[in-house]
Amino acid sequence: MLKTLRHLAIATLLIPSALPLHAAVSTTLPTKVQQALKANKISPQSISVVTLPLNARGNGTVFNADVSVNPASTMKLVTTYAALELLGPTHQWKTEFYADGPLKDGVLNGNLFLKGGGDPKLNMEKLWLLLRDLRANGVRQVSGDLVLDRSHFNQPALPTFNDDGGDANKPFLVKPDSLLVNLKALRFIARTEGGKVQVAIEPPIADIRIDNRVKALPAAKCPGWPDVRYNPVTEFDGTTVIVTGKLAEGCSSQTYLSLLDHPSYAAGAIRAIWQELGGSIIGADRLAEVPKDARLLARTFSPDLSEIIRDINKYSNNTMARQLFLSIGAQFRNETDADDAIAAQRVIRSWLARKNIIAPHLVMENGSGLSRAERVSANELAKMLQAAWKSPYAAEFMSSLPLVGMDGTMRKRLRNTPLLGEARIKTGTLNNVRAIAGYSRDSNGNSWAVVAILNDPRPWGASSILDQVLVDLYRQPKVK
Repeated sequence: MLKTLRHLAIATLLIPSALPLHAAVSTTLPTKVQQALKANKISPQSISVVTLPLNARGNGTVFNADVSVNPASTMKLVTTYAALELLGPTHQWKTEFYADGPLKDGVLNGNLFLKGGGDPKLNMEKLWLLLRDLRANGVRQVSGDLVLDRSHFNQPALPTFNDDGGDANKPFLVKPDSLLVNLKALRFIARTEGGKVQVAIEPPIADIRIDNRVKALPAAKCPGWPDVRYNPVTEFDGTTVIVTGKLAEGCSSQTYLSLLDHPSYAAGAIRAIWQELGGSIIGADRLAEVPKDARLLARTFSPDLSEIIRDINKYSNNTMARQLFLSIGAQFRNETDADDAIAAQRVIRSWLARKNIIAPHLVMENGSGLSRAERVSANELAKMLQAAWKSPYAAEFMSSLPLVGMDGTMRKRLRNTPLLGEARIKTGTLNNVRAIAGYSRDSNGNSWAVVAILNDPRPWGASSILDQVLVDLYRQPKVK
């Protein structure tokens, strides 16, 4: 009897305090989840699961809930929820053009300054409109330099992350910057027409040259993955991209690469658009802060934060998440903070404490999950999801998550199941991590917070295991 009581006491200690007192809790995995783990030769000790009823009774699951794990991109849930409450859902970023000289007859006799404010979504369309405003305000020619002010963020010195050690030019590896333009992405488009292959680049940055060696083939069925390869070669006066492969008549191919540093990309994009608008900049490109007596010429604002977090969570945008994390730090930085990442860590931990969420396992390096250092427990993440469910901004937060079987990173999963459109789930993937976290409805129409994180050296097939967690959660006993 004493032994039984002791086991019950231990099990009670393992139940997250986030669970309602009336919830029935299982400390073992559902049978079909165990079977899925066994079929994929993955140990049950590799997975952490918490399912937590939010608005009704239900049979919750708590398994390995207080183990420190790498959450991969489910860490974005912490960053975006914190940003909603700390910055507010209508928070916006601004980007501005300044001048330090007089404007006469369309000529700016001085330097043109572009001050970045950390906008995570300053895309080409927004930049074009900003330059149109500059043109509408009478500027046609700049006699001085194009000066970039990247001082908004106090950047941390973080290790470079490349999970597979492969192509470092992948767009998802782009680091944040005070003057992030178009996620620093270059779009290469190859198409065959009239027996010739044309290769174009967008934006048409002058420092990027194309050496087109793609062979044109006769008309044929266009493949899903065209044989077109891009090999960038950095030279003293720019970058040459050698394009090789073959492409059939009438077919096209496109790819995205990140080849330039932030200043080179921003300056190149500005000059390309400005030239298309009929303008010119005589001087060079350089970095400096905007002088205090400079005159504002044009300004643009980002979309509201509530729209920004949709891009971050639905499509798991690492760069935008890191940009948002630093924005929290920049907003609340004080003299004790060595950089904006440290400031963000301090502010988020304090914010959690005010919610009575003590998270000893939480480690935030850059806020995106694209990290080997970031950690959390399934219990801690479930508590945050429960708190977000009760937040004034719950609707904004939940609508930012991928709909199962419909959009974002969950659009191809669980399509032919009753879970279609019934769950909003953030995914996470690294070489040794598979994770899901978010909200799901069960067959009774009740809502749940769910976290399932698998850390294993060989996580192949793990997505099906995590999907099984959602399926079992949906199959709650019918309420009479």
